[in-house]
Amino acid sequence: MAAPLNAQSPPAPVGRGARRAAMAFIFVTIILDTLGFGIIIPVLAPLVVEFTGSETQGAVIFGILLTVWSLMQFLFSPLLGALSDRFGRRPVLILSSIGLGLDYIVMALAPSLAWLFVGRVLSGITASSYATAAAYVADVTPPERRAASFGMIGAAWGVGFIVGPALGGVLGGFGVRLPFWAAAIMSLASAGYGLVVLPESLPAGTRKRFSWRRANPAGSLTLLRSRRELIGLAGVNFLSFLAFQVLPSVFVIYAGYRYGWGELPVGLTLTLVGVCNIAVQGGLVKPVIKRLGERRTLYMGLLAGMAGFVVYGSAPTGWTFLLGVPVFAFIGLGQPSIQSLMSRHVSPAEQGQLQGANASILGLTGILGPILFTAVFSRFIGPTKILDLPGVAFYLAAVLMLTAALLAVGVTRAVHAAGVPGVPVAVPDGDPLGGSRLQRGPR
Repeated sequence: MAAPLNAQSPPAPVGRGARRAAMAFIFVTIILDTLGFGIIIPVLAPLVVEFTGSETQGAVIFGILLTVWSLMQFLFSPLLGALSDRFGRRPVLILSSIGLGLDYIVMALAPSLAWLFVGRVLSGITASSYATAAAYVADVTPPERRAASFGMIGAAWGVGFIVGPALGGVLGGFGVRLPFWAAAIMSLASAGYGLVVLPESLPAGTRKRFSWRRANPAGSLTLLRSRRELIGLAGVNFLSFLAFQVLPSVFVIYAGYRYGWGELPVGLTLTLVGVCNIAVQGGLVKPVIKRLGERRTLYMGLLAGMAGFVVYGSAPTGWTFLLGVPVFAFIGLGQPSIQSLMSRHVSPAEQGQLQGANASILGLTGILGPILFTAVFSRFIGPTKILDLPGVAFYLAAVLMLTAALLAVGVTRAVHAAGVPGVPVAVPDGDPLGGSRLQRGPR
C-alpha cells in the first residue's frame, strides 16, 4: 500500500550532538569515496591508451567506459536504494565502500582492457554512497533542516572532486597504477570507519519489504508517478541534471577550441568552479533557505545555472568566461532544495527508493548528455558547421535549465496552494538515534 501523501521521514528525536556525529560520518565517507573516484580521473584515460596502443582508439574506449559506468548507475541505484529501505542504510553504505575498494584493486591489477571494463562495471554498481547517504540524511534530519544537510553532502562531493584529481595527478607521476591502489585504500578505510562509528538510521519497524518490482528503474518511476508532486519534481531533476552534463561533455574541447586553453588553465578553471560550488552549498544554502524558503531558493538555483550557461556560451575570451563561474556557482542552491522538497512526499521506508530513483535519473542523463551535447557542439564548429556558434551547447543547456525553472514554479506553486494539514507518522521504537514519538508534518 502506498504511503500517505507527504508522509515525512522522522527527524532524530535526540540531541543535536548525535545528529552531528552521524552527519560527520556521512560527510567523511562521501569525501573518502569521491577522493577515490577523483584520484583515478587523471590516469584512467592514459591506462586505456596504454592497453589500446592508440590515442584515437583509446579516446573511443574511454568514452565507452564512462557511458558504461553511468549505465550501471542508472540500472542499479534503485536496487541499492530498495535494499537500504529493507535492510537499513548502514550495511548498504559499508558494503558499497567495500565493493568500491575491491573494484579499484581489480583495476589496479587489470592485465587487459576487458578486466578494466569489469572493474568499471562493478564500480558503477557499487558506487551508491550518495543515494544511500541522502536517504540517511533524510532519516536523521528534521524536514526544515534537510536542505542545509543536503547542501553539506554536495559540498563533500565537491571537496572530493577537487582534491582527488590533484592527488591522482601527483600519484600518477610515480606510476599509472598507483592512484588505483590509493583509491582502494580510501574506500576500504571508509568501510572500516563505518563499521566502528556509524549507527543505523532506519528502525527495523519502519523498514519496507523488499520487492523486485521497486528495485529497478521502471519500479522507481512507479514511486515517482504515485504522487503528482514527485513526478513533477523528478522532471525538474532530469532537466537540470541533463543541462549540467554539458560541462563534462564539451567544456575541455570548447575551451581549447575557442580560447586555446591547455591542461593547466582548464584544470584551474574546474578547480575554481568546484571551490565556488562548495562555498555555496556548504555556506549559503542554510541562510538563503531560512530567508527565502525552499521553493524560491530552488528557483534561484535553476535561474543562476541558466545565467551561468549563457555567460559561458557568449564569452568571447577566457577572462570573460571566468566571469560566469561565480554566477553559475549559485546552481548549488537548487539540488539541496529539490531533494528536501521531494523527501517530504515519501514515507521513512521509501527514502532509499526515492534517492535511488534520483541517482537513476542522474545516471540516465550521464548516458544521454554526452551524446546530445557533443553532437550539437560538433555541428557548429569545423569546416562543415551549420553556423559559427561554438557556444551553442551552453545555450541549449541554458534552455533546459529555464524549462526546469518554469516546471518547478508550476509544480511547487500547485503543491503550496493545495496545502492541507499533515498526516501523523509513527516513529517506532528501536531507533538508535532516538526513541518513539508521533510527529505531524505539514504538507
